[in-house]
Amino acid sequence: MIEPSKAGAAFAVEDAEGVERIALWEMASVVTSCLLAEWVVLSFAGGSKLVGAAPVLLALGFMLYSHRERGETAKDVGFRLDNFLAACRLLLLPTAAVILLVIAMAWFTRHSLVIAPWRNRFLLLPLWALFQQYALNGFINRRAQLALGKGMKSVLVVALVFSLLHFPNLLLAVLTFIGGLIWAAVYQRQPNLFALALSHSVSSFALALTVSPTLLNSLRVGFKYFG
Repeated sequence: MIEPSKAGAAFAVEDAEGVERIALWEMASVVTSCLLAEWVVLSFAGGSKLVGAAPVLLALGFMLYSHRERGETAKDVGFRLDNFLAACRLLLLPTAAVILLVIAMAWFTRHSLVIAPWRNRFLLLPLWALFQQYALNGFINRRAQLALGKGMKSVLVVALVFSLLHFPNLLLAVLTFIGGLIWAAVYQRQPNLFALALSHSVSSFALALTVSPTLLNSLRVGFKYFG
């Protein structure tokens, strides 16, 4: 006969393993939806952005449903202001280092620093950055922590996922892996999506304005990379 204490411990282990498996499944579902949008749907959708956005919208609905089922609030996820400055302090030096890296790369590839013309679509960049940070850290990072715990393992998974979603653009994949490491690590210390989006936006502005579009293939990823 199994002792109650041992039986309770066994059930606890099973529950923990169940949580880990579900968290991994949730991550895989969202990442798969994004990859389908980038590689499969866009190849058949032609110029229809609505059709191309369908898998992403489904993933968004799934993430919101998951938050509700787990009792996660907007503040838990990182939509908050109380730790904004603390998160910005952690991001300041890494973001500055990334910007210097981008400028150095632009200088060595062009042998001069040329500022690209302003485009109105840049105005939407902060919103796009916020959405990406929500999906990457507000969801993927939180689920990675449930499956692997807080620390380097889950941070590395987040960075690898972000890099994977920018293939086959190798240069962009490398840069997003670096950014993913920084943002995931900071989020685990100070979960604030607004601060992450600010860092993301500033880094992206530096990249878009200084690095040659030819080198980055106009920031295309997935199936559009070949178009």
